[in-house]
Amino acid sequence: MRDIPLRLAAALAAATLALTACAAEDTGPEPGEEATTGEELTGELTVFAAASLTDVFEGLAEEFQAQHPGVEVVFNFAGSSELAAQINSGAPADVFAAANTSTMGQVVEGEGLAEDWAGEHGADGAVFATNTLQIAVPADNPADIEDLDDLAEDGVSVAFCAEEVPCGSATVTALDAAGLDITPVTYEEDVRAVLTKVELGEVDAGLVYQTDVIAAGEAVTGISFPEADEAVNDYPIALLANAPAAELGDAWIDFVLSETGTAALTEAGFGTP
Repeated sequence: MRDIPLRLAAALAAATLALTACAAEDTGPEPGEEATTGEELTGELTVFAAASLTDVFEGLAEEFQAQHPGVEVVFNFAGSSELAAQINSGAPADVFAAANTSTMGQVVEGEGLAEDWAGEHGADGAVFATNTLQIAVPADNPADIEDLDDLAEDGVSVAFCAEEVPCGSATVTALDAAGLDITPVTYEEDVRAVLTKVELGEVDAGLVYQTDVIAAGEAVTGISFPEADEAVNDYPIALLANAPAAELGDAWIDFVLSETGTAALTEAGFGTP
């Protein structure tokens, strides 16, 4: 019976040596490499997203990172058409969220190839939100703007998005529906640039999304107009074909599509598809 402790000691010593050897072999992920441990996600996730998604996506990223402490979400916010051009030129990204479906189509047809666009989320891709135009005016509304027709009055200075970006395309559709021909004093590269012009009082009005009006708080006043219903934008999201962190990209898309994501989008003023 006295040899039992010796056998236990030998077994423990062998186990210790085996664990030490395994630990020495596991050096962890290389810098910039995505890694997972069971259900745990780690690594850097790069999301290209329309400028109008800035506030809500940044808020969602805080929650996502709280759930996955080993993940860092990096955003590139800009006009959707500019982002599509960057992706098709080879800019490294994992996920693209655009402000309309035609811009996503540019990526599908180009070198970016959003593989998930016609994949598991169906032929129309993952359309996760909608958005509608409003007239934004400075808080004191110095030009007494009340409706879309007022933007065509002499002496009224207006800012629009450039026609090639989704908010600009929606603006053209809304103006056509109203039978109006308005020449703005400036065309801006994205909707947030238009909003800034209004906030600073550099123009009397601008056409932006209702979500941007909400995000601006008391700095601007939003005015709804019926023709906006003819120019509602669908927002698609997709995993890019050559995503460096595809697993993280899938997790982010699922999070945006979840009840948490939908609630945040609704609170920010987005509609549901």
